[in-house]
Amino acid sequence: MRDLNALTVRSISVSEMSNNVYVLTSKSSGAQVLIDAADDAPAIFTLLEDAQKDTSAIARLALIITTHSHWDHVRALGEVRELTKAPTAAGLDDIADIAVPTDIALHHGDVRSIDGIELEVIHLRGHTPGSIAVLYRDPYGPAHLFTGDSLFPGGVGNTNGDAVRFASLYNDIVIRVFDYLPDDTLVHPGHGAGTTLGAERSKLSEWKQRGW
Repeated sequence: MRDLNALTVRSISVSEMSNNVYVLTSKSSGAQVLIDAADDAPAIFTLLEDAQKDTSAIARLALIITTHSHWDHVRALGEVRELTKAPTAAGLDDIADIAVPTDIALHHGDVRSIDGIELEVIHLRGHTPGSIAVLYRDPYGPAHLFTGDSLFPGGVGNTNGDAVRFASLYNDIVIRVFDYLPDDTLVHPGHGAGTTLGAERSKLSEWKQRGW
């Protein structure tokens, strides 16, 4: 758990794919944003309940964001949406591939304010057409970037050997992430351990040369 000035970030790993599920909880309002209802709805509900400790207000799920449409990131989406009645959001170009209805279409550069949690949408094309990263700019510390499967320690997301898709994702990662955000930005990926942009920046030319 990361205890920031205005909110907390809690996470769990679920499923045989070790998907990361994140919940951001506003300390002032109790509003919660869930990023990727990947699998194991009971574990996700426990995560949300545990975050009640992080606010003196009544914690409530205000938005579910899906970073991209791949099956392993949406297996608990329907159940979580049904039981919480929270609205869902995803990148516009992935909505057609998500079986659970999407209430809010997200576009590059959108800034969504959710009762004390302000998040910016960064569209990263290549892993899927509508993949997004979600950026929280902490006024009191480094930014937090939730990258789904578009950026990991050691490389960009899988583009299945497609040179066009790789070039698209690589260029977006360089221009929309590394050229846009400072080195101390914390990267929270869709699987596995996190990293910082500073730890990865020197590897960009290597990634480009190897093509994955």
